[in-house]
Amino acid sequence: MRQYQYRLVVIVAALAAITASYHAIAADYYKSPEFSVPDGTTIIHAGTLLAVPGEEPRAEQSIIVQNGRIAEIRDGFASLADVEGDANIVDLSDQFVMPGFIDLHVHLTSQAGASRKLDAVTNTNADLAMTGQMYARRTLLAGFTTVRDLGSRGNAIFALRDAIKDGKVAGPKIIAAGSAITPTGGHGDIHGFRQEVLDVMPSTGVCDGADGCRAAVRRQVKRGADVIKVTATGGVLSETATGTGQQFTDEELLAIAETAHALGRKVTAHAHEAVGIEAALRAGFDSIEHSMWADRDTMKLFLKMDAWIVPTVYPITAVGDTPEKMKQGPFKDMPPPIMAKLLRLQSQPKVMTRLAHDMGVKIALGTDSGVSPHGENANEFVEYVNAGMTEMEALMAGTVNAAEAAGYADSVGSLEIGKAADLVAMRASPLDDINAVLSLSFIMRDGVVFKQTH
Repeated sequence: MRQYQYRLVVIVAALAAITASYHAIAADYYKSPEFSVPDGTTIIHAGTLLAVPGEEPRAEQSIIVQNGRIAEIRDGFASLADVEGDANIVDLSDQFVMPGFIDLHVHLTSQAGASRKLDAVTNTNADLAMTGQMYARRTLLAGFTTVRDLGSRGNAIFALRDAIKDGKVAGPKIIAAGSAITPTGGHGDIHGFRQEVLDVMPSTGVCDGADGCRAAVRRQVKRGADVIKVTATGGVLSETATGTGQQFTDEELLAIAETAHALGRKVTAHAHEAVGIEAALRAGFDSIEHSMWADRDTMKLFLKMDAWIVPTVYPITAVGDTPEKMKQGPFKDMPPPIMAKLLRLQSQPKVMTRLAHDMGVKIALGTDSGVSPHGENANEFVEYVNAGMTEMEALMAGTVNAAEAAGYADSVGSLEIGKAADLVAMRASPLDDINAVLSLSFIMRDGVVFKQTH
């Protein structure tokens, strides 16, 4: 009897050991991310380091990275013996190194074009998530380690944001708005379909009246929004001939801004005409996207309210900044209401950006990628220099300025102790030629290397 009892104990113990081992392996397998922060220390040798855009670059620097963050920056090139534990060296000693780029206006789950209307009624949330993953990777490989997504249908953008954060897929850190807050029939509503289709395509961001708009902001925060995006005026790519003027009332805009701020969220407005821009600024919005027809008085109000402008210049270059280019470009088959608004733009985004810069308005980089092609985001730097900025000012717009405008300056935008190890490298100095940002040799986000060419 005792012999059988002994054998039973041995068998139970063996099964317990096997089960524990299986669970440990399974847990490790299922929890292991594809892009995990590496163990140990990474030493990056930077030939020229622009750690804080706006300050002078320094030669021959070592960036010490631990647990995905900047642990130290030293003069000279540190060796493996200079740090404790396991370490590796990334040799960028002949390259220009700076913080990863930030784009405050993207739409990762879509790409505007001839199929946009069909896509709206055929793509599921799963389709949008897969599309977003592709464009997120493309954006990251253009050097953008943080982006702000300002409008996406359904829940795909939140799933993509979280998957990137958890290391499951490659992409930039995402500050997500979810659905834009828009009045009924406004730019962020759904247009261009027969009524039966519109009835089954509701938007969680549609609201009317101050109380309704307070509820819409709360609804987006409940869904997971990191920032509140508002269509304060009409827009170019909405298929409706309602112009680009103010669409929310002053009372509605004030209710939106107050509610967003009470819930700890920044609030930014899509706005084109001066009257709508100024209404959003008076309501206390933190930033304005596009601002196409802002004039000198509008710029004075930007300064008074200490608000940011996010110009989005590159899309007009990508689409075509003359009638001839537009009618031959990717948007040549747009419906008449959209084409009429496109033809009105022409050089206005570039003219407006030059005016904003000349008057000292705070500028942060945004591209509206999804209108322009994803992965071409860095062309916005080039547009800013063409509009009168110095190379350093343009780089600041897409790093320290963008981080401050978004409210994330404590973690991204510069390479300083305690901040995320988000950095890019290029073989030429963008301070000499801004076009250097279009050809990157090295990209790191949160200590993970996503691109390294020799």
